[in-house]
Amino acid sequence: MAPLFDSKDKQISVAFVCLGNICRSPMAEAIFKHKVNELGYSPYFKRIDSFGTGGWHIGQSPDHRSAKTCRKHGVPVNHAAQQILPSDFKDFDYVIAMDESNKSDLLYSKPRESKAVVEMFGKWRTDSAFAKVVADPYYGGNDGFEVNFQQLSHFSEEFLKQEVGDLN
Repeated sequence: MAPLFDSKDKQISVAFVCLGNICRSPMAEAIFKHKVNELGYSPYFKRIDSFGTGGWHIGQSPDHRSAKTCRKHGVPVNHAAQQILPSDFKDFDYVIAMDESNKSDLLYSKPRESKAVVEMFGKWRTDSAFAKVVADPYYGGNDGFEVNFQQLSHFSEEFLKQEVGDLN
């Protein structure tokens, strides 16, 4: 698949999705925004956001362990949990899932006419040291959040290299 982002004149939008939108996807959103700003790519992005496939945590802040891990690495987090709806697919060029289950749910709810690319974030992995699936750290210890942070940082950098352009 050719990169959707093929012109410096086009702005793209990216949504990150996990189950409840309190651990993985808000962390992915925060890291991705941070990398985009750090690398000067902000003008090329229309919207970067995150969602959950479920609505259990709507309005809540990210899990304190997710936010703490981001802050430890100098990445600000500012998000309130929200559930993705079929109407959201029209607003995003990429809808990126953290695991196969979320990807399956997204493909099921994606309207037929939507042009959004629905894929797992691990698709952009180039280092086999990182698992393709971003495992849910909610029921584990702080180590899982750190593993997620490292994975999501790698995936963000690789997405930007492969879909936006060479970062070097």
